[in-house]
Amino acid sequence: MMTFADLALILFNGMAWAAATFLVAAGLTLIFGILHILNFAHGGFFMIGAYIAFTLLQLAGVGGVPLWLYLVVALASGMAVAVLGVLADLAIFRRLRGVEDAYVLIATYALLLVCDGAVKLIWGLNFMSVPTPDELGGAVFLGDAIMPEFALFVVACGLLAFIGLDLLMERTTFGKLIWAVAMDSWMAKLLGIRVGRVLMITVVIAFGLAGLAGGLLAANQSLSPSLAGVFLLQAFGVIIVGGMGSIRGAAIAAVMLGLIESFGTVFLPDYPGILFFVALAAVLLIRPQGLMGRAQVA
Repeated sequence: MMTFADLALILFNGMAWAAATFLVAAGLTLIFGILHILNFAHGGFFMIGAYIAFTLLQLAGVGGVPLWLYLVVALASGMAVAVLGVLADLAIFRRLRGVEDAYVLIATYALLLVCDGAVKLIWGLNFMSVPTPDELGGAVFLGDAIMPEFALFVVACGLLAFIGLDLLMERTTFGKLIWAVAMDSWMAKLLGIRVGRVLMITVVIAFGLAGLAGGLLAANQSLSPSLAGVFLLQAFGVIIVGGMGSIRGAAIAAVMLGLIESFGTVFLPDYPGILFFVALAAVLLIRPQGLMGRAQVA
């Protein structure tokens, strides 16, 4: 019989999964959900962000890792990957605008392979790890349920990422420019909007969010060249279920799929991830545009 502690732990694990996945999906929502660029390299730049965080912490040479340093390193990782986003936009994404999706898919997958090769060349094939910040090494007890403090930190970061991205897209002038370009770039250009600049800044923000997610989640992962694919499939699933272009839909989908995944881990341990794919298929069959998909950008 399931106890309160068991249920609390399942719900908490689901929220932690949702927050971590949304952190990765945040940048992908901009570049895939709104601008319709199938960026399979997103996971590669998430991985690079995690490795940059590892290197910066190694260079700091401190015994423990205070939380403030961990946050500064995560922000620095995001900024470094954002710079790579500028280069990727100039060299690749700018050339892909207006071409068929198949070519975009091939190009971004090739970029993912480049990221994978660069990580192997610079950091090697060995597994590496980032220490948990000193202030987040403990746990919070809710009755008999044990909740790691770092997981609570991830949940808080996911919530802040949602609030920030939602405010950017719904409450700022630049967010309205992004929507205008996404809905009709030709008309936006006629209205005087510098479409190329808006697209480039959007790509840079998306890459920066990928690097930031890598830095924030580095202590929660074993760093290896296979890290690129750890969250990518889940992130795409969140965007598809939430609805193309909907930040709020992606957040709702992350929570829904996280809880489904958490219950599946408990009740179907021999079939890891099976309920995630069942839920994904069910949503696509019942509501192909996603939970909160916008018809004008679908």
